[in-house]
This record gives sequence, structure tokens and C-alpha cells, in this order.
Amino acid sequence: MISVLGGYGEVGTAAVRALLALGLGPLRIGGRDGAAARALVRTLDAPSLEAAEADFMDRSSLARFVSGCRVLLNCAGPSHLIGAGPALVALEEGADYVDVAGDDGLYALLDDADYREQGCRALLSAGLQPGLTGLLPRWLAATGFDKVSRLVSYFGLLDHFTAVAADDYLQSVEDGFGRPLAAWRQGCCPGVLVRNSDAGLPFFPGRVTALPYLNREAERVASSLELEQGDWYTVVAGRHTLAALDRVHGMSREKAASLLQRSSRLDMAGRTPFVTLLVQLGGSVVSGEQRTRSLAFRGHRNSELTGAFAAVVTRAALEQNILPGRQFAAMAVEPVSAVESLLATGMVSGLTVLDGPLEMFTEAEEGAL
Repeated sequence: MISVLGGYGEVGTAAVRALLALGLGPLRIGGRDGAAARALVRTLDAPSLEAAEADFMDRSSLARFVSGCRVLLNCAGPSHLIGAGPALVALEEGADYVDVAGDDGLYALLDDADYREQGCRALLSAGLQPGLTGLLPRWLAATGFDKVSRLVSYFGLLDHFTAVAADDYLQSVEDGFGRPLAAWRQGCCPGVLVRNSDAGLPFFPGRVTALPYLNREAERVASSLELEQGDWYTVVAGRHTLAALDRVHGMSREKAASLLQRSSRLDMAGRTPFVTLLVQLGGSVVSGEQRTRSLAFRGHRNSELTGAFAAVVTRAALEQNILPGRQFAAMAVEPVSAVESLLATGMVSGLTVLDGPLEMFTEAEEGAL
């Protein structure tokens, strides 16, 4: 049994559909709105589904929801309001825990020794970013290099800011999740890069703004790959959202969240949503020859890809391919099998890999792997 907390929201629904696509179940879908959970179960019309009410603020309610399950997948939010409660209840019930959010703050609250002693896993940041944005560079490195020394990454999307996503984003800024204009030079180096307000990038529509931003996941990837140099950019394709991102500092949480939601809706008007990640790696192969490889990863919605990766991590937990303990999902899962599972969810619109720099990508190459 897999229990999906917040399983009827946008991310939760995508996760449920991805779990079913991977042949996983039975599933228990729940949250504080039992009627919404029951409605989703009726819509999916699968025999392996059940609906239940679960309140993340009520320990006994959570315990009933988790009882008898092997994995608790948490798709509810905002993450900073939920805290460690679901993870700790899962541990008490002897279940593995997967969280689509839960970055460094939750990581610090959980005791790794407790999970190892119980033989359980707490897999955090199993979403789009952080999550897939950390997995895919590891996958590209594992499938084409002996040693990686350089990385360039561009990640951007055009989608609406939900209330939960806006709140979680603002909390990450408050917590110092990343450093603007910083880059990796065998360690974090502030003020190395500059904003590019007129960038032309493959698979992004028109001219976009590339904001240098070194977050904690990027630092984990850089350390894992032993990079000498790494440049990470957040790509913004909407002028209203870009202006909002520049204005939210100093605003109240409520006003800032409202501005982000409103701005994203304005940028979405008449446009098709997209998610794009471009990664270029440079390094050497076994013979010592220098090599450059690039990937372009595409999807339609933030919620779909978040739910898809959460399902992939849940599968890895069920198959016990990850050692017990509390870990960040992108660093814990085996990258090759994880990408195979991700493609099997049907929620990825494109994954293109080529030998050469990002500049070699053209629309005609889309779909080649």
C-alpha cells in the first residue's frame, strides 16, 4: 500500500496517475478534504484505489492514514507549514517517506540514525526543482563520462504560480535556499556571473532572461560530480513574472504571493505552458579524451513533472534500491533506472541528448535520444 497525502491536488493527482502508469499500488489517497479524495478515486476508476481523510496537523489522523502502508508520499503543502510531522509518523509506522518538497529545513529536523535503525528511508526534495534538476545532470554524467569537470545548466518554465508554490518559493528565499549571481569554482563563489536579459536559448520561446542562481541542490550536484566549474541559470520567459521576482523582496508574504500568482497568470495568457531544462557537461572519457555532451529535457507542467519524479522515487523506495536513512532524492536514486522509470510515466514530452555544446541543438533534432 502507498498512501498519498494531498493526493487530490495538482501535484498529488499527477503523482497518482504516474504511480498507476508504473503499475504501482494499491493506493490510498487522502488529505483534509475527504470529498475531493473520493471524487478523484471515482474519476480514475481503478480497483486499487481508496480514499481517506488525513489531517497533517493531527498525529492520530496521520497514523491512521499511514497504517499498513509501505510508503507515505507527501504531496501536500506549503512544506514549511507541514514540517516534520508526516515524516515522523511514517517512521513510527515503519514506512518509507517520500516528500515532493522538504529541502534543507526538513533534512535538519530528521535524525538519520533513527531511519537507519528502523531500516526506513526519508527521501526529500522529490519534485521538479529541487529533484529532477539534480537527477538529470547526474544521469548525463553517468551515461557518457569518466570524469566531469564543467557544467552549465539553464532551467525555466512557463506555468501558473499556485498559492502553495508561491508560498514555498517565498519561504525558500527567506531561508537562503540559493545565491543570486553565484557560481561554482571548486566551491561557491559569489558575484561571479551577471544577468543576461536578452538570451536566446534552444527550446525556449523568443528572447528570455537568464538569472545566475546557485542553490543548495546545485552545490550538492557540484560536490557529487567533483566539478571544477559550474554555472546554473534560472530562465524567466515572462516579463510580468520577472518584474514580480524583482519586487517581492520586502513585501509581506501575503502580498508577495498574490503578486506572483497574478503575474504568472498574465504571462500565461494565450501561451502554452512548458518546462525546459538544458544541461551541458564537459569532461573526459576513460581514454582521457575531452568530451562535451548536452541534454534538453522538456515537459508541459510543473505539477506533472513533480508528480512523475515523486512516483519514480516511490518506486525506488518500494524496490529497496536505496539504503536506509534520510537523503535527498536526486542524490539517492540510481540515475539510469530512475530516468527509465520517468519516461515510462508518459509525462515527459522530450529528452534529447547530443555530443556537443548546447548551441548545436535545433528543433529538427527534437525527440532523438
